[in-house]
Amino acid sequence: MIRSMTGYGREQRIIGEREITVEIRSVNHRYFEFSARVPRIYGYIEEKLKAMLKENISRGKVEVNVQLNMLGGKSVNVTVDMDTAYEYIKALREANEELALEDDLTLSRLMKFPDIFTVQKQEDDEEQIWKDISSVVSAALERFVSMRETEGASLKEDILSKLVNIEGYLEKVEAAAPQTAVRYREKLMARLREILEDKNVDEQRVITEAAVFAEKIAIDEETVRLRSHISQFRTLLDSDVPIGRKLDFLVQEVNREINTIGSKAQDIEITKCVVEMKSETEKIREQIQNIE
Repeated sequence: MIRSMTGYGREQRIIGEREITVEIRSVNHRYFEFSARVPRIYGYIEEKLKAMLKENISRGKVEVNVQLNMLGGKSVNVTVDMDTAYEYIKALREANEELALEDDLTLSRLMKFPDIFTVQKQEDDEEQIWKDISSVVSAALERFVSMRETEGASLKEDILSKLVNIEGYLEKVEAAAPQTAVRYREKLMARLREILEDKNVDEQRVITEAAVFAEKIAIDEETVRLRSHISQFRTLLDSDVPIGRKLDFLVQEVNREINTIGSKAQDIEITKCVVEMKSETEKIREQIQNIE
């Protein structure tokens, strides 16, 4: 199933004491380009995120946003150095007696001495955190890929309809091409009779000239190759692997054959069909730019 390069997926879960939110979005890009926004203290997961997404995404400019919020529990431990606190109290009271000051020592005043308190952040279990985050990423990625596949199905349907249109114009070209040489021979015969004012024109010479002309404007090879390219298009569109680059090359080959037919065309109806085929091909090219 083909995929669009545009996609979005979001998942939010509460795991343990953390609320984890993951958003994945992407837009068109020739290659895989990754960027992530994660809390600084969890920066170590960026490379793991990149590797995880690269397994599922071959092309596109992909941005991942990861948010983690603590819902409860202790993230830090605060302890009081009782010996240091006692020494502060002892020193303050000695100063109070020496200076005859009012003794207004309280716990809130002790809090102004930061070296009494020791604050220790609890160590994170990095493996467990990545396990929790990756489970949320997997769910967001599933939604992301599903959206890409849905849009890819629409792109496939649209491209197939345009290929049918090209084939319709190609049939008209193939039907009109043989008549071009016939009309040229008739026109050449009439012109020679007019110039020579004689009905005894060398018909064999005219036939030879018309045959040379028919050889120059023959488009059999181009139409055969064009039909082959269209067949390859359909085969690729049924593929289960990324095909964007292959389609990009193939549409160039389709355009090349149509241009050659146009350069050989000596018929107004064929020229009109060529213009229409080029228009449909350009629309296909635009759609391909969004295929992974």
